[in-house]
Amino acid sequence: MKLRWSRLLTTLPAVALAAGLTTSPVAAAHPPATALPGKPLGLPLPTSFSSAPRGPLGLPLLKSSAAGTPRHAPWAATVSSGWNDFSCRPSARHPRPVVLVHGTLANSVDNWLGLAPYLVARGYCVFSLTYGQLPGLPLVGGLGPIDASAEQLAVFVDRVRAATDSRKVDIVGQSQGGMMPRVYMKFHGGRHKVHTLVGLAPDNHGTDLHGLAALVDIAPIKQTLHTLTPGLIQQKAGSPLLRRLNAGGDTLPGIHYTVIATKYDEVVTPLGSEFLHGPHVHNILIQHLCPVDVSMHASIGLIDRIAFHETANALDPAHAIPTTCASALS
Repeated sequence: MKLRWSRLLTTLPAVALAAGLTTSPVAAAHPPATALPGKPLGLPLPTSFSSAPRGPLGLPLLKSSAAGTPRHAPWAATVSSGWNDFSCRPSARHPRPVVLVHGTLANSVDNWLGLAPYLVARGYCVFSLTYGQLPGLPLVGGLGPIDASAEQLAVFVDRVRAATDSRKVDIVGQSQGGMMPRVYMKFHGGRHKVHTLVGLAPDNHGTDLHGLAALVDIAPIKQTLHTLTPGLIQQKAGSPLLRRLNAGGDTLPGIHYTVIATKYDEVVTPLGSEFLHGPHVHNILIQHLCPVDVSMHASIGLIDRIAFHETANALDPAHAIPTTCASALS
């Protein structure tokens, strides 16, 4: 039987969490959809991947640069270097650097092979980190205690701010990477250092993984996960960390939030647990912008140009262009 690539990408995290090796979101449901318009520009992935080492999603672990960019591409002239270029200086149009925060079992490169070059091509200074690594697992992150991961993000954000001479950054996060920055902002000094947070299928209220997360409550499993992979168990709906994070409201004053979700998310369940409630929040169901978009949990942040387009809208609302199905081709 032929296995669809998009389904493979999104099945791996679900299988991992069910086996005690993954995570994502769930909670209360309000699937609203107001889209902030944005700006198009597509980006094909490089084609010479045969000799590259492979990451946890089966994708090549590439150096975060534009060295492989086809020079005939219409956007190539705007790309002089890749992301994580600490000599990059934000422009007047995009005055804040963008920090990309990967999801569980991913890293600073493989999660962003599509979106990072997409944003660099639009003139952003883009940076990414790997956080939450455990001993013996050098290629994947997001498994360590979430408060410790938030402290790692705090150090990285300060490094980016200092290098770019910027007072604030914008953060774009996938899955755990869309939720963990809220821990950073609320408990680890990030409240006044972040202007915009964009979450791609974030687990803001935890996940029940279609009911499978209840297995975590079995004492031996719970103790094992808490000891070996605390970052996983903390993403279960109703965990102490998530209760602490969402106590008193989902949002903080002065920060702009955008959540981009897909109704085909098989990891963050039930639908609506991704969404935030409070001022300066835009909750977007991607199928309200393009009904034929079939992205699942991992692919919405990895290859979905409609989600990329809406991310660009959230980062630059002053120059936003409405997102439609045609945005996938631009």
